[in-house]
Amino acid sequence: MTTGIMETVRDPKTDHLLTAENSALVLIDYQPSLIAGTKSISREALVNNVVALAKAGKMFGLPVVLSTIGVEAGYQQPTIQELQAVLPDVQAIDRHKVNAWEEPAFREAVEATGRRKLIMAALWTEVCLVFPALDLLRDGYEVYAVSDASGGTSADAHQRGMERIVQAGAAPVTWEAVMAELARLYQGDYVGQFVEIMQNHLPKSS
Repeated sequence: MTTGIMETVRDPKTDHLLTAENSALVLIDYQPSLIAGTKSISREALVNNVVALAKAGKMFGLPVVLSTIGVEAGYQQPTIQELQAVLPDVQAIDRHKVNAWEEPAFREAVEATGRRKLIMAALWTEVCLVFPALDLLRDGYEVYAVSDASGGTSADAHQRGMERIVQAGAAPVTWEAVMAELARLYQGDYVGQFVEIMQNHLPKSS
């Protein structure tokens, strides 16, 4: 008689953890002036982290919703080139409303993904992450707020914003934790890409 542990195959669509089949990536307002106004994290670290997050999303084929504010109105510049280079086929949804969830085109894009787990990062944390995250949580979505790919106008503003949405039910995460969680069910071609992103984007020293 042979004994052992029978492997349980997890359904990636219904898994309670993040998978390529149950999640979507939402990135809000990665524009030059908003990055310049971010003081809770350096520009270098912020751009590095959001680019790494976008690469992870692209690697696993996640639906991506990218949004800007004020570009069509003429008072803001488009998404930074570093992020556009990773997501060349993703058209940014420009908004007039501060709360992205109140912009019909943004809301329609999120709903069109068919995903209820939303990996979210935004500038600034205390405004353009907090407002839609609170509404999304109220509407039954699961929000995974990527703390190190978001930033506030001060360290305190970022921290209080994260605390506010965590208290409302959002899960605080980091970009590398998101990528590792997405990667756990997949092997093959993903392994090399995973290692490459880690080597290129993890801090070289503490």
